[in-house]
Amino acid sequence: MLKDNKILIGKNDEKELYIVPEMANRHGLITGASGSGKTITLKVMAESFSSMGVPVFLADIKGDLAGTCLPGETSLKLEERLNKLGITDFNYKGFPVVFWDVFAKNGHPIRTTLQNVGSTILAKMLGLNDTQEGVLAIIFKIARENGYDLVDLKDLRLLLQYVAENSKEYTINYGNIAAQSVGTIQRSLLMLEEQGGDFFFGEPDIDINDFIKTNENGLGNINILHAVELYNKPNLYACFLLWLLSALNTGMPEVGDMDKPKMVFFFDEAHLLFNELPDYMLTNVTQIVKLIRSKGIGLYFISQSPNDIPNEILAQLGNKVQHTLRAYTPAEQKVVKAVSQSFRANPEFDTEKAILELGTGEAVISFLNEKGEPNIVEKCTVLPPQSQMGALDDSMRLMVISRSVYQGKYDTIVDRESAFEILSKEMEEAKAAKEAEIQAKEEEKRLAEEKKAEERAAKEAEKLKKQEEREKKELEKEAEKARKNSIQYKVGKAAERTANSALNSVGRKIGNQIIKSLFGK
Repeated sequence: MLKDNKILIGKNDEKELYIVPEMANRHGLITGASGSGKTITLKVMAESFSSMGVPVFLADIKGDLAGTCLPGETSLKLEERLNKLGITDFNYKGFPVVFWDVFAKNGHPIRTTLQNVGSTILAKMLGLNDTQEGVLAIIFKIARENGYDLVDLKDLRLLLQYVAENSKEYTINYGNIAAQSVGTIQRSLLMLEEQGGDFFFGEPDIDINDFIKTNENGLGNINILHAVELYNKPNLYACFLLWLLSALNTGMPEVGDMDKPKMVFFFDEAHLLFNELPDYMLTNVTQIVKLIRSKGIGLYFISQSPNDIPNEILAQLGNKVQHTLRAYTPAEQKVVKAVSQSFRANPEFDTEKAILELGTGEAVISFLNEKGEPNIVEKCTVLPPQSQMGALDDSMRLMVISRSVYQGKYDTIVDRESAFEILSKEMEEAKAAKEAEIQAKEEEKRLAEEKKAEERAAKEAEKLKKQEEREKKELEKEAEKARKNSIQYKVGKAAERTANSALNSVGRKIGNQIIKSLFGK
């Protein structure tokens, strides 16, 4: 609740506990066991920031924050609570809400490109080991240096295939690209797509500045990410938060100290953000948390225990709300003791005991004062929200979405020319060139075979010609011989007839002599 331009969160019999606006971007923490009232505290903070003109972004993982767009309703229990707190100027009202949904079902789509997410966050999203993450980093580097825009999953899948098929060309410049690692990444991409990750990657990509808007009355928009389905995919949810944190850091300009935050982000179930986070990524996140306040951004982490948050991050969170913790085991009791010691002690009560005895809606609180110093811890009752608590029916949600200034801005997917189209064309051209080369070689081979066949035919023809010539000569010889034999025969017959005639004429004796003289014996 906004009071005297300060954010009133809770009260006790003696004090009102405020978040000082100029210290709100020093980040904060809301922790407590399930059912202790964390969501109510988050809602009260979000409403108060909105009333101050500060836009808010939060994830609705149970679907019970959507009613923020409608005024709350009084009840006997709430009236008793307000009377106990001594609040007489409490008004029920709705707040300007913009619904968002990664899966584009219950809000405006939130998309971004693969190259905006980067290989580091994507590797965590895919659950890759160090070797596979290195291969993915190489793929992203190849994409950047060759003008292959990685927009959606099909871009990355085809680039992986292309690089694997041409790995020899890239190994010298980029290092070894193992086919096994590429295969693992491809399978992980398929699993991510089946989880709905393909909804998140694409264009038009979200403009972070659309989260930092006020309505016509100067109230900050409360951007609610419908995360019921997304939360059921913890790794995807965590990586979405990591991307959002990184996008805020890179997308927002430096503004220095401001009288109030430029925007406040609430990261619910923050333990998922840090689960199995590699050291180098934790270092990067810690650096972002340290520096992002200079861009006017306040970060508030919500989880069950402060132990869910790494110490490096915890040290940066100045505004703390601790709801009750349950401690049934020595380990849990040790946690409660450590949590109590993280507050600036109040001599009027035992912080450790108070944390264990808090009721629902009660908390121990320590906010930063105007000098940036933590106040002593106070035990108090958190105010109720001014808007409706609970889910929103579909018809009302659709009406809010349809009246949003972002209606239609992100609805239609744009599939521009990117890595998939460029590589498809290059691969098609390469395939055509290869086929042409194969055809040219086949044609060359065919012509060579035809030439060889012609040469063989010519040799055969020459051989036949020579054989014919030999046979012709043989025939001519035979014919000449036969002719000669024929002449000799004819001469012999003629002589025989002459001789016979002579014999007949002059007598056998003379004829025999003539024959002997002609033919011998």
